[in-house]
Amino acid sequence: MSLPVPPPSNGPADDLMMTGTMSSLEIHHQPVEGRDYKSAATFSIASKRKENLDITRRRLWIASWVIVAFFVIVGARLVHLGSLETPPRVDGQVLNATLASRPTIYDRNGVPMALDIRVPSLFAEPRAIIDVDEAVAAITMVLPNLDPAWLRKRLDGEGGFAWIARELTPQVQDAIMQQGIPGLDFLIETRRFYPSLRQAAHILGAVNVDNGGIAGIESFIDDAYDLDLLHSIGLARDAQMEPVRLSIDMRVQNILHRELEDALIRYSAVAAAGALLDIHTGEVIAMASLPDFDPNQPASMLQSGRFNRITAGKFEPASIFKPLTIAAALEAGVVTLSDSVDARTPVRFGRFAISDYYGKHRMLTIPEVLTYSSNIGTVRIAQAMGKEKFAEFLTRVGLDTTLRTELPEVTAPVVPNPLSDVAAATISFGHGLSVTPLQMLTATASLVNGGHLLQPTLLKRDRDLAAASAKRVFSERTSLQMRYLLRLNALEGSARRADGLAKGYRLGGKTGTAEKVVGGRYSNELVTTFFSSAFPLDAPRFAMLIMVDEPKAEKPGVGRTAAYNAGDMTGRLVARIAPMLGILPSDWVNLPVNALASVSSDLSPIPPESSRVHS
Repeated sequence: MSLPVPPPSNGPADDLMMTGTMSSLEIHHQPVEGRDYKSAATFSIASKRKENLDITRRRLWIASWVIVAFFVIVGARLVHLGSLETPPRVDGQVLNATLASRPTIYDRNGVPMALDIRVPSLFAEPRAIIDVDEAVAAITMVLPNLDPAWLRKRLDGEGGFAWIARELTPQVQDAIMQQGIPGLDFLIETRRFYPSLRQAAHILGAVNVDNGGIAGIESFIDDAYDLDLLHSIGLARDAQMEPVRLSIDMRVQNILHRELEDALIRYSAVAAAGALLDIHTGEVIAMASLPDFDPNQPASMLQSGRFNRITAGKFEPASIFKPLTIAAALEAGVVTLSDSVDARTPVRFGRFAISDYYGKHRMLTIPEVLTYSSNIGTVRIAQAMGKEKFAEFLTRVGLDTTLRTELPEVTAPVVPNPLSDVAAATISFGHGLSVTPLQMLTATASLVNGGHLLQPTLLKRDRDLAAASAKRVFSERTSLQMRYLLRLNALEGSARRADGLAKGYRLGGKTGTAEKVVGGRYSNELVTTFFSSAFPLDAPRFAMLIMVDEPKAEKPGVGRTAAYNAGDMTGRLVARIAPMLGILPSDWVNLPVNALASVSSDLSPIPPESSRVHS
């Protein structure tokens, strides 16, 4: 069947004629005047072919670059993965903690006190051990302290990971590698190193084998930085953390530590401790307690008696409490410096009597109560206040609550509540309560810094920040009167020996000797001695407290009370550290008495920053 051919048309398509059947079509070019149909068709075909070639060429070029880029990315990733040290896993968890970083700790002058170092630790892949006995023999040849039976048990089995020895030296690592035992390898761990060794042990604390803080500032850092979380997810590995800058001055710290070491030998004491405080910022400049430990060997902190007696020990402060009682009475207005109290006879409570160690058996002025360290006179002063006001005073200066610092090693004081007449009387001269030495130190600082109770800190802090949290506990007038009394005690009272050893540095202070309780009774043989001080009292900057536990007489003919040990230590310390802290000796004697009465009792702000010299 043939398709009908459409009739001719007069349009532009007249140059084409289509004929054919269903199975074939024929196209006939009908000549049109003025056209070169042959050359036009040839140009059209060539142009189309060139266009197709250009498109193909472009597609091949794009595809080639995509393939090249893909292989470059894959190759770079393979090189990166090949260069990584993949940490082993235990129970499916990567050992991030062992590689975790900790912030470097510096003292106030930029001296490093704790930093990270990298050390090798030996582990085994038991399933890759070919000969267990050979491996045990090779390892124990280099590490003879390892128990062969324990080691054999660790190496025998199909496990994928087992610790063998942690924190080794590079020399040990080389020796084990030379044995050529398959299945043994090393992991480079982060280890904490303390360049100052024992000098600041109780301040810094220590870390465990997984580099987690377990005591001291190291424990505080874990909480402040959330290091437990960072370690668990691996974000602390090789991290550059903001360093921690302490208030400690390592120059002073080293001198304090050496003096305490000397005290253990010189006085045959069982323990000694001390701390120095900036009275305007609350910064702890130095703190040490002996016996101590080596933070590079954390297990040594578990030995008996290795606790921080400054923050975690509580003691009866004895006579170093008397300045606080006198200050409380002056502040309450129940006595003045020109008043006298009756110290002729003991103070009796039923069958009990409070007497003086060296009684004068006469009326004593308020300054004499301090210089003669009269128990009777101090009780009379406290009674003039009344037990209610005295209890309020104890709360105001924070002696009945736990004193918190950055150190986790703290203990709560023991203060009777409610306060009876007898308890108030005995507490007034430092018996019948137990507080930490740091509590007594901060209270002493408030006596001479204008009357401000500051929160102590082991971190660097400026005066403005300290002032924001300071609590007014005494007026400027009372503080000035206490500076006069403390200096007077160094000139005429129990602090004379200390002042003689620190001539020219204008210290003032008070001794205290507390009999220890043994078997529920006070012992005549065992005492703890204290010396609280401040210097220079013409322009106070520092307060210090020294304690010696169970001292013996240094030599025949001298006593074992505080003046002969804690007092002498204070004098030697001030003479050595005062020049470091920018304090020069002078001939200043004491505040003029007539100037004390002219000072207003109005509350005044903390003195300006300009009087603080040390860095």
